[in-house]
Amino acid sequence: MKKISMNDGWKFQKEGSEETKIISVPHDAMIFEKRSIDNVGRKNTAWFSGADYLYEKTYFFGDEYKDKVVYLEFEGVYHNSEVYLNGEKLSFRPYGYTNFYVRIDEHIILNKENIIKVRAVNSDQPNSRWYTGSGIHRPVSMLVFPKEHVLLNSIKVTTISSESRIVNINLKTNMSGIVTLSFLDNKKVIKKIDLDSNGEINENIELTGTQLWSGDNPKLYTLKVNFKNNEESVRFGIRSINITRDNGLLINGERVILKGACIHHDNGLLGAVSHPFAEYRKIKILKENGYNAIRSAHNPSSKALLDACDELGMLVLDEYVDMWYIHKTKYDYALYFENWWKQDLKDMIDKDYNHPSVIMYSIGNEVAETGQKKGIALTKEMNDYIKTMDQTRPVTCGINVFFNYLYSLGFGVYSDSKAEKAMKSTKKAKSVGSEFFNDVAGLLGDKTMKIGAWLPGSNKKTKGAFANLDVAGYNYGILRYKKDLKKYPERLILGTETFCKDAFGFWDMAKKNNGIIGDFVWAGMDYLGEVAIGSWVHDDHAPEFTGGPGWMTAGSGRIDINGIANAEMAFTRVAFELDPIRMAVVPVNNHGKKHSPSAWKLSKAMESWSWNGHDGDKTTVEVYTRAHNIVLFVNNKKVGSKKSNKKGLTKFKVRYHDGSITAIGFDKNKKELYRTTLHTASEENKLMLAPEDKVITQDQLAYVQLKLTDEKGNLKPLLREKVNIEVENGELIGLGHACPYNEDGYKNTYTETYMGQALAIIKPVNKGKIVVKGECSLGTSLAEVEVK
Repeated sequence: MKKISMNDGWKFQKEGSEETKIISVPHDAMIFEKRSIDNVGRKNTAWFSGADYLYEKTYFFGDEYKDKVVYLEFEGVYHNSEVYLNGEKLSFRPYGYTNFYVRIDEHIILNKENIIKVRAVNSDQPNSRWYTGSGIHRPVSMLVFPKEHVLLNSIKVTTISSESRIVNINLKTNMSGIVTLSFLDNKKVIKKIDLDSNGEINENIELTGTQLWSGDNPKLYTLKVNFKNNEESVRFGIRSINITRDNGLLINGERVILKGACIHHDNGLLGAVSHPFAEYRKIKILKENGYNAIRSAHNPSSKALLDACDELGMLVLDEYVDMWYIHKTKYDYALYFENWWKQDLKDMIDKDYNHPSVIMYSIGNEVAETGQKKGIALTKEMNDYIKTMDQTRPVTCGINVFFNYLYSLGFGVYSDSKAEKAMKSTKKAKSVGSEFFNDVAGLLGDKTMKIGAWLPGSNKKTKGAFANLDVAGYNYGILRYKKDLKKYPERLILGTETFCKDAFGFWDMAKKNNGIIGDFVWAGMDYLGEVAIGSWVHDDHAPEFTGGPGWMTAGSGRIDINGIANAEMAFTRVAFELDPIRMAVVPVNNHGKKHSPSAWKLSKAMESWSWNGHDGDKTTVEVYTRAHNIVLFVNNKKVGSKKSNKKGLTKFKVRYHDGSITAIGFDKNKKELYRTTLHTASEENKLMLAPEDKVITQDQLAYVQLKLTDEKGNLKPLLREKVNIEVENGELIGLGHACPYNEDGYKNTYTETYMGQALAIIKPVNKGKIVVKGECSLGTSLAEVEVK
């Protein structure tokens, strides 16, 4: 099989406009649209408008394509995509996140330019609870098979025994013949075997001397399949998954507790563009910060993201969808679900099967159907259907325990009339559907959701669906864990969506109870849309707190939209016993002032003691540690001493003074265990441009951090500048700061900083050097990135 990239040379046009331009995919058309209070996607889509778009590409098919089997693979088109070849409609696919294939060989005109056209519909707003992007947002490839070939997506590698290094190879051919299997470690062939196929190969093979794949050792091998002089290859890892109540989640026989992060599909300043380098960077940042698993909330992940997870050792819970047959917005996937769910799941499993990083499937998120008789039966039907294709991975569903109960009582029930009434009202209109539940949590706090999940009615409306799943997925149900482990001796519990502040409690419970297999915080990284839901922003950066058209992101990440970890990430690392002690400070200039409300935010503190100009002002210091006692010093003067809070966050009221602040953790016998110190930046102010990678290849991206610092590079979060960017030998494809409130967006040549930082993303034009010039009132700064 020959795979040809079809990413370049697309003519792009917005329907209703005569303007066209040549672009490359992956591409997000929505990120370039206007944001307005009149756009009916509202908060969900960050106020971007929706439209319909056309992509057109010509391709010359010569005689070499005669008697070939040819597919176009689209890894993701949002949404309701239509694919045409030479004016003939060949495909319709409603779901915007799943890969699909269009067979075109019978429609090709040989020795002529053929016209491939794709129509992506996104004018049917509202159709999502978050920012979706629009258009061909994932790669496109052409797959060319000879007449005699291995069938599409038929090669499946399954670990039979991780201990004995035995794998099963299953594949299908379209006719009989000899199949040669070659197993490679990098480029070295470690085993080669010939098998006779009568249409299918199903063979167990021992691969002695090989290494197991795991999160700590993500060892990958390549299987090359040769049939009738046609070669196809897949990567795989040797690893086993076992899951029982007594032992918990075992990978290669060893217990693993999932320290997970929920993430959305977007890539920040790039919008929904699934650039392989951006996907890799996202996983790398999450892994470096201590997460060992991600949940693809709430749609199947891209192939590029799975490749990154395989290479970096990140475990994956791949999730299918956000709704079943009950709507959450007027034009969402509930319109198509019942006719398409089997095909969608098949395509997701075909995509995931050979990726060792994928350890579990989720069939939905906060689907209230799981509290209904029809939905409970559907839960079993979907699980059973998945097992016909993959018996190696468990299945879960993220069920919001309390909200299932509330929905049964009539609260938050979606209807078109309610939605239309809300859209016609002011920006403070009452929320409907799932947005209602988010607003309840924002107003009443996380305790309300967790206590509500503890109620008997919540158990009643979830036990049926949980019984039909391999793993019970609890959204915000941590107070039920101990109770349900006793009540349901066979149940395995996974926190599919949790609050950051519960990290200490989860970790301590999971270590003691094998029936608790993991936790996925909402959210690991900030994301576009669902604006302000997780934000604590003060009025010096956001003029209003209602989530109006100036808001861009949710604000609920432990890592911000630009990939910078915040104090909540430090708290999480201490909770997971990756660090012994960390400390952060509430910005002194906003101490005690009103901010946007959120149950998902733990703190607005920063790991900084550089609040120049506020000497003597009051603030709050947060110390994260498991030490028994904490003593705090400012400039070597003791300013506080406390017994540590059991939930891991201990607060001190202090006055800020330039210099240093030190927190020391002691055991019960007053013996020092560990300490941490923050220092004040000096008075000098400068703009610094810091490339994340000094050398990249032409198919990668240059990420350049913009920082306002002193002469030693110490960040000064209270400085605020407008920075203009110029680029040589590169295209500036994203520029912006990480504040959830951002009126400017990410497609200008200028940006303000937020808490002293911003980010530029550059796509290389040619080999050589990318030169980035930043300029603001503090002066000019240059950065260079070598392109190989």
